[in-house]
Amino acid sequence: MIGISIAEENEWIHTKDYHKVNEIMEYPYGEYFHYKINNHNVIFYRCNVRKTSSSAAAQYMIDHFNLSKIIVVGTCAGIDTRYKQFDIIIPNLAVQTDCTVRETEPLIKTKFNVEIDLSNLNFEYNTGVIATQDKPIVMWNDYTILKDNNITICDTEAASIAYVCKKNNIEIVLIKGISDFPTNENESTKEISHEEQYKIFISNIPIIMKNIYDNYLNKVI
Repeated sequence: MIGISIAEENEWIHTKDYHKVNEIMEYPYGEYFHYKINNHNVIFYRCNVRKTSSSAAAQYMIDHFNLSKIIVVGTCAGIDTRYKQFDIIIPNLAVQTDCTVRETEPLIKTKFNVEIDLSNLNFEYNTGVIATQDKPIVMWNDYTILKDNNITICDTEAASIAYVCKKNNIEIVLIKGISDFPTNENESTKEISHEEQYKIFISNIPIIMKNIYDNYLNKVI
């Protein structure tokens, strides 16, 4: 069984609408439904946002449905300006960037890193480093720290799910679409900057999720 993990509420709503499912079931961390893609039995599940819930949901699904693979799909913040909104990234390295004391330690501790084997993918794709932390990337200073550390994209779930998969020795693939880039709040106010970024994020979710489901998910199953 392959698990398809979705975090954010609007991503999940679009997922259910796209696949036109009728039977939705519940588990301790959200909802899930069974589906079939390329003759593979898969289970779509909402893991909810942030590291704790997404990690626990992954372990629950591994234990209860004997998953052999988890595919994380969804949106992310862009960090590397070589890319743009709506670009799809399939990272080859997942790191957690809130596990250190930034003032005295390196931002990235290798013991929390997960290298992702993409050698079996036989199509062209963008790759790079995804950073995960519980605090969303909104403030400009947080953005520049990640950019200075060669991060490609950032979210609040993927690297923690990858870490759980690594500990359980199961395959992990991350498919992330860039919904927004942080803006410098000094050019307006912190509140206005955050609100504008959030509006862009919400409006871009359906476009990104449709692209992932139309063009990418079946290729990595």
